[in-house]
Parts: sequence; structure tokens; C-alpha cells
Amino acid sequence: MILEQLIKECCNHNRKAQEQLYRLLAPKLFSVCLKYSRNYEEAQDNLQEGFLILFEKINQFKNIGSFEGWAKRIFINFILQQYRKQNVFEIISENIVDDAEIEIDEENISLEFLTQIIQELPDRYRLVFNLYVLDGYSHKEIADLLNITIGTSKSNLARAKAILKNKIEVYKNFEVKKSK
Repeated sequence: MILEQLIKECCNHNRKAQEQLYRLLAPKLFSVCLKYSRNYEEAQDNLQEGFLILFEKINQFKNIGSFEGWAKRIFINFILQQYRKQNVFEIISENIVDDAEIEIDEENISLEFLTQIIQELPDRYRLVFNLYVLDGYSHKEIADLLNITIGTSKSNLARAKAILKNKIEVYKNFEVKKSK
């Protein structure tokens, strides 16, 4: 079934079409959930909840832009809403620290390690880092999404980069010592 037909069938609450759409989009949307969740289990929960919302709102898709992009936005907004309920975006000092440059030796640092250290970031830093670095949102868009100031967004990004840089340096030093 082509995507347009699947969407139409999902609007009519066709369970088989919903299952097919789930199988088609779940891998990509799970990676979105994993980026924005604290851990693998939370990402799985967010995937299931996100699909329930997607099927509830699917009739709102107007065939403008890609369906996958629309679905991704549904998931990101849902996950961010969970964090808003938990008040993780409390205002902190907006002093912007130096923007840390992170050098990654792709041969010695695995994607799994990078995913792990990003997930270990405090919620407000991880969300801003993912929105800005991985998904290309501007600081203004992030501020609007998270109901924070642009300065807080910039500060949180800088802090996230500093933490990641530190963890990568510790990891590199450990690997060097281990290889001796």
C-alpha cells in the first residue's frame, strides 16, 4: 500500500493500515524518541504513546510537506510536553559559557558511546542540544518550544557541549592509558 493510501486508511481507523504505518515509520521515529528520552525504556514508552497521538491526529495532516516530517514533529512535541509537565525547564543563570568545540575521533568513539553520553545530560541540556545540533532548530524556535528565553537556550547548549567535551576527553584519556 502506498503512503497516501495508508494515511487515508488510518484516518478511517483501519487497524491493518495502522500496523503497516507503524512498521514503516517505527525505526525512524524510535531514533527520535531515543534522542529525546533519558533511556531506552523511556524511548520505547514514548514511541508507543507517540503513535497513539499520531493516529488520533492523522486526519489533521494536510499533505503539505512530508508525512514523515509531520510525524517527527508530533513525536518531538509530545516528548517535550512530558518534560514541560515535569518542570525541567526551570530558569537558571543565563551566563553564557564559552562555546566548547568538540573534536570526535570517529575511529575511536562509537555511536553507542555518543548516544549514551548525550542521554546522560541533564534534561534541559539534552533537549536543547538535540533540538539545536541534531534537528537544526534555531535558538528562537527552541525558546518558543520550551518556553524559555533565547539566552537560556544558548546557555544550555553551551553547557551541554562543555559536559560532552569533558566526557569525551575523559574517555579518550582512558583509552590512551588502556592501550599502553
